[in-house]
Amino acid sequence: MVAIFIDADACPVKDEAQKVAERHGLVITFVANFGLRPSRDPLVRTIMVPQGADAADDWIVTNSESGDIIVTADIPLASRALAKGVAAIGPTGKLFTPDTIGMALAMRDLNQHLRETGESRGFNASFTARDRSNFLQQFDALVQRAKRDAARG
Repeated sequence: MVAIFIDADACPVKDEAQKVAERHGLVITFVANFGLRPSRDPLVRTIMVPQGADAADDWIVTNSESGDIIVTADIPLASRALAKGVAAIGPTGKLFTPDTIGMALAMRDLNQHLRETGESRGFNASFTARDRSNFLQQFDALVQRAKRDAARG
């Protein structure tokens, strides 16, 4: 069965992801360093990991399996997940794929360098209603595809 993992510390689409998971009857696991409320829903798991730069990422990679799905804005986490055969999608609905992850990592590194040298202030674009809508559409399609693939075995 497909499982969904949410890199939850700063995820703006937790509620949307949970609604899609519920609609499809899938277990969803929220992983964070702090601030998660337990759920009474048996399909919703909350995992609190110790403080640390990559503690949530490490937990997700260790506990996910090929065919599962993660939601994250963390490009290195998406890369690690893809290497295991885990699908990865960002909160704006952007799918990370083996064909696109290399460029995403390179752009992340370039932007980090520009921030460090003062060439860029590093402001992220605001999260919009359009981003939320795109996420819902892309995430639902990804879940349906993952369920079909799992059914084929």
